[in-house]
Amino acid sequence: MSIADWDAIIDGHLARQAVERGLSRHSLESYARDLRDFLDYCRSINLEPREFDARALTAYLENLGQRGLAPSSQRRHLSSLRGLAREMVDRGILANQPAPALKLRTRQRPLPRTLGRREIAMLIDACDRSTVRGLRDRAMLEMAYGCGLRVSELVSLKLSQVNLAAGVVVVFGKGSKERMVPMGRSAIEALSEYLRHRGEPPDSAPATAKPSVRRGQKPSPYVFLSRLGGPMTRQGFFKTLKGWASRDPRLSWVSPHTLRHCFATHLLEGGADLRAVQEMLGHSDISTTQIYTHLSKSHLRRAHRQYHPRAISRPTRPSPEN
Repeated sequence: MSIADWDAIIDGHLARQAVERGLSRHSLESYARDLRDFLDYCRSINLEPREFDARALTAYLENLGQRGLAPSSQRRHLSSLRGLAREMVDRGILANQPAPALKLRTRQRPLPRTLGRREIAMLIDACDRSTVRGLRDRAMLEMAYGCGLRVSELVSLKLSQVNLAAGVVVVFGKGSKERMVPMGRSAIEALSEYLRHRGEPPDSAPATAKPSVRRGQKPSPYVFLSRLGGPMTRQGFFKTLKGWASRDPRLSWVSPHTLRHCFATHLLEGGADLRAVQEMLGHSDISTTQIYTHLSKSHLRRAHRQYHPRAISRPTRPSPEN
């Protein structure tokens, strides 16, 4: 084998990942970027496939660190390479897994930044309901926050996945995993109002213009439509959210994933079961959900005052006898 064989090995591995694991396009692109970076490294040092051992893997990880990649990015690269190495062992290219027990230095995961309930209300209320575009944006914000959807799940949502009468939405998450998430009253009302005007030009006032679907044009199956009548994109929703958030400087840092963080955090603050939140978020591992168990200091203070027997008043000491 030579260095040129890396291309076929990596391409074959990515193809099998797509078929066997059902990874989304975004996950596959992430894997491909990691493995292409490793391929460039192998070419730079003339590392052949059969020379991929613990020493080579360690040197590559050190190279990532020297290039300034964050520990989280280094762990992702390591995970991608472990998957590649397992397949190389199965195919008889390697005799052993390169350093199966190799671990990077653990780093405390930063707590997600969230908004309070009042700030969420301010953000959603900022949407201009006098236009169809504003109704769409409001419905998207209500669904993202009210159902905890990932941005990819939100923009790919189809009409067939929504049951307004039952108040549920069927979501296809990472790896095409299906889950059912309840819809709250606010999300149902906002989505219902948008769907009544969904076929009208985005910048028009609701119910005052003809539908934008032309004769002979097949209606889109997607819930949230762009100005051109196609499905909204991740980038489009990001710009939309930033546009409404920019009206208040305190919300300028907000991203689409912030709404998902708020969904989980506010549920747990309200007393929701961690397992239920895990299921609604679509997390395969509950340790991923546990990061949301962080609570605001004011919430902790309220809980302490309410439940601790010595939090409200200090017991009086008997006065010493003279």
